[in-house]
Amino acid sequence: KLPQECIVACSGGVDSMAIASFLQNSKRKVHIAYFNHGTAHGDKSEDFMKEYFKDNLIIGKIKNPKHPKESYEEYWRNERYAFLHSFDLPVVTAHHLGDQIENWIFTSLHGNGRLIPYANKNVIRPFMVSDKSAFVSWCESKSVPWIDDASNLDVKFMRNKIRQDIVPHALVVNPGLKTVIRKKILKEIAV
Repeated sequence: KLPQECIVACSGGVDSMAIASFLQNSKRKVHIAYFNHGTAHGDKSEDFMKEYFKDNLIIGKIKNPKHPKESYEEYWRNERYAFLHSFDLPVVTAHHLGDQIENWIFTSLHGNGRLIPYANKNVIRPFMVSDKSAFVSWCESKSVPWIDDASNLDVKFMRNKIRQDIVPHALVVNPGLKTVIRKKILKEIAV
């Protein structure tokens, strides 16, 4: 069940823009939170978000230096979640089925296959069984703009390599992989 008042963690990408639009259209009280990771794309996305959401935007930024043993992905995630966990309201993210497949493959390659949990403190992920194509369709049908982050194509980052190279092959090997992961998600949520 979705809360009547919440914050949407929104990057400006198609997934989170669709969720923000969907929840705003559902007559809920929705606030928007954007986290600028301090990357080349961050300022461009922040400008896009300010233009689109006007005064209904809370902006977070990197506060701590990166530890030498942290990967950039880990560093950015830790900083982003510190920001999202600072709110008293539930924070809705746009994690979807594709994210779950990537995470399951990523963690399996490290010896412990697992899914992204439904909740992490106040952060909830109610759209985990949705296919990304639904978000694209929503934005196109409602004329909701989005901004693409070119770094999502950079395979020097492990998650992007999995998304770009491994997931397409995994879907050839097992065309039912989405169904398998969707069932695992529903089983975990039911527990």
